[in-house]
Amino acid sequence: MTTTAVPVAAAGARERLDAATAHLDPPLAVVDLDALDANAADLVRRAGGRPIRVASKSVRCRALLRRVLDRPGFAGVLAYTLAEALWLAGGNDPVSTDVLVGYPSVDRAALRRLGGDEQLADRVTLMVDSVAHLDLLDAVAPPATRPVVQVCLDLDASWRVGPAHVGVRRSPVHSPAEAAALARAVVARPGVRLVGVMAYEAQVAGVGDAPAGRPVRGLAVRGMQRASVRELAVRRAAAVAAVREVADLRFVNGGGTGSLERTAAEESVTELAAGSGLYSPTLFDGYRSFRGRPAALFALPVTRRPAAGVVTVAGGGWIASGPPGRDRSPTPVHPAGLHLLASEGAGEVQTPLRGPGTAELAIGDRVWFRHAKAGELCERVDELHLVQGDGLADVVVSDVVPTYRGQGRSFG
Repeated sequence: MTTTAVPVAAAGARERLDAATAHLDPPLAVVDLDALDANAADLVRRAGGRPIRVASKSVRCRALLRRVLDRPGFAGVLAYTLAEALWLAGGNDPVSTDVLVGYPSVDRAALRRLGGDEQLADRVTLMVDSVAHLDLLDAVAPPATRPVVQVCLDLDASWRVGPAHVGVRRSPVHSPAEAAALARAVVARPGVRLVGVMAYEAQVAGVGDAPAGRPVRGLAVRGMQRASVRELAVRRAAAVAAVREVADLRFVNGGGTGSLERTAAEESVTELAAGSGLYSPTLFDGYRSFRGRPAALFALPVTRRPAAGVVTVAGGGWIASGPPGRDRSPTPVHPAGLHLLASEGAGEVQTPLRGPGTAELAIGDRVWFRHAKAGELCERVDELHLVQGDGLADVVVSDVVPTYRGQGRSFG
């Protein structure tokens, strides 16, 4: 599957970023609004008319969530904790009045708050994959004392071949029969309403099918994904049909940045989810179907030149979550021709870099990096400098906005 690709980066990207932030001292993080908007437009194009629910864990900035949600084609938020969902949906100026919590919550304080606020109960939908989640909700906020709470059933979208499990370990609800049984249990409970089904196919949406320099792996991944997509389309349609016999669903959510076209082709799916494609981190470079423009970057200052062909920058140990490996490390991208040292990697307080790009770097210059995962960059900085403008003459930092961290919020 191939589509028209979005340019990876405009010519003169380094010069543009340096010009916009010349008055600032690194370390600093930027979001290139021109790239963000281009990525958002490409996500909408790939969604083929299905609304996209924004995955907030990949953005982690209220101002940028609002910017994306203001665009046609985006509707609602997929939050990553209940506490975050309440923060985004609460008050008179919510980021969204339609927030789905992407994972089950056992946060008793947040459940108690949800059960005590009719407005929040109308705006936030909980995720469940077992009756134990309903039991906990009832224990914290008994049905007789709370407004009706909306819930979504989490369907496991992994591909199972005999004893093999391909995909992430999420919900225990895999078959249409299991989905129907849980749906009946939800409907039988007082004080809850089943409004949605979600199934996230991580083995397709989150695994690049064209890893750089690994053609054999690419072939294997593409074969796995073709088989997984065929199996899931049939099983998801059957599960949704079985659940619809029990409840009147408001939405069926599926997909992710890496699988929008494939998931949108399924008639049973009414909406998609995406977030990482807005920032386009390095883990999303290896896909044949799309190519994003790097929108979120961070800069570190050069503090040493310890040897010929080597510079050292301050900080840099911003390793992404997931299985340990080189692909989880930040990648130096500007100037070109830099790489981490295998013996040291991205250090806690300093990071040495080697390569021909060091020849043009002096003490005090900056090196621009891309993070491996999208929103996790925001856990390292309090603010994002929003860069805007086409050429060197008019590029500026048009605004400075707080990350979740900058607003004193930590949601795990």
